This record gives sequence, structure tokens and C-alpha cells, in this order.
Amino acid sequence: MKLYVGNLSYDANDSDLRDLFTPFAEPDSVRVITDRDTGRSKGFGFVEVADTGKATAAMAALNGKEVNGRTLTVSEARPRNEGSGNRAGSRSGRGRY
Repeated sequence: MKLYVGNLSYDANDSDLRDLFTPFAEPDSVRVITDRDTGRSKGFGFVEVADTGKATAAMAALNGKEVNGRTLTVSEARPRNEGSGNRAGSRSGRGRY
């Protein structure tokens, strides 16, 4: 199960996020999303846990928990919407010219 973790401290890194989840479940993967130019955390990340029961328990325990002065948002991650960009040829409702 892939979980979204929002409202992380901007100082958070992958290791911090892994440490947050380890008491509840051993994460298969952990990733704090960072700004491409600065390398600084964007304040959210993703955690994958193979055991759905443990992932659900971690989500329940950590959602709303205060960490480093910030209240976490933990929920099941939504699938990426690959086709959401406004590319040439897409119909956005506006004319091309």
C-alpha cells in the first residue's frame, strides 16, 4: 500500500520519514519529494508498505500527529494522473490561436 505523507517539515529527509513509520511497519520504500533546483523538501513524501494491515495502522496512528511543530496528513496515495498536463493537441477548452 502506498501512503501519502503531507505537511512534513521542510528539513525532513528520507531517513526521517522511514524512522517515523518504523514503529508501525517496515517500509519497503520511502521518498521525500524535493525541489529539483534547491534539493530542499517540498513538505510531502510517499511511503510504501507491503502489509496492508500494518500500513492502515500506521496511517491511523500518524494522521493528525504533530511532528516538529507540524500536523501530519497521512492517507492512501492516489494514483498519478499521467494525462493531466496541458500538452499541444490537448483539448483544454481554449482555442489554439
